[in-house]
Amino acid sequence: MKVRKFAAIDIGSNAIRLLTHNVIEEEGKKTLFRKSALVRLPIRLGEDVFVNGRISDRNTDRLVNAMKAFQLLMKVHGVEKYMACATSAMREAANGEEVIAGIFDASGVNIEIIDGEKEASIIASTDLKNVIKKDENYLYIDVGGGSTEFTVFTEGEIKISQSFKIGTVRLLNDMVDEGLWKELELWLKNNVKGLANLSIIGSGGNINKLHKMSGRKLGDPLSYVWLKGQYHFLQSLTFEERVSELGLNPDRADVIIHATRIFINAAKWLGVKKIHVPKIGLSDGIIKTLYYTEN
Repeated sequence: MKVRKFAAIDIGSNAIRLLTHNVIEEEGKKTLFRKSALVRLPIRLGEDVFVNGRISDRNTDRLVNAMKAFQLLMKVHGVEKYMACATSAMREAANGEEVIAGIFDASGVNIEIIDGEKEASIIASTDLKNVIKKDENYLYIDVGGGSTEFTVFTEGEIKISQSFKIGTVRLLNDMVDEGLWKELELWLKNNVKGLANLSIIGSGGNINKLHKMSGRKLGDPLSYVWLKGQYHFLQSLTFEERVSELGLNPDRADVIIHATRIFINAAKWLGVKKIHVPKIGLSDGIIKTLYYTEN
């Protein structure tokens, strides 16, 4: 048996993450991927970029310090290979390339800015195949701070994928107009037309938190009815109550309502009753991409 260490760095619009995996290789057996550690830091790049068009000096300094810390943590874990991806906020920042160059000079961490299409393809390389049944159809929704990726699966394969600039941080800052919601609704209805046995697969920190709050076991889906009820419940609480009474982190307590809205809108428009929450996302996909690219 050989145990290898791989790491993924996900630089999103609402937070950044370092995920470390044990990759267990044994002759004659399927390679196993086991989550070893996860570090999440609430550096909200989206509030800089979506409002002012660039990453602030303060958040640039925080990013540099975070990457220095991640580099040390990867060294302690004995990580042999890593991949760092930046998504919506860094894509749109006027000084994104400059910030990434500065981070590399200061920490040695090389960051790749990926587009929505690559983001969706990386996510598709996760354990989604263990969730998806070939005789059913699925809409995979990955909600981020700056954008949301929508992918339609039929017969176990990707039919179509599209990224929309409807993210939790944009919604928090009232930066998504009704026209874009309508565009999303039309795209969804056009691309799932005629598909029977449709359900939603959700990913992202907010839907994972909602699933945990529901008390359901891992693998048990959320119902549209429960999610809609939870949406109204969350709306009835103040930000302070969501932090103190529900125990949500401050950087989760303000965006979770907006993430819930994205899921219930999609479910309502398409008449979907079930939302599966397998707790996988971009970081998991990066680990798989790293491993299978070299093998």
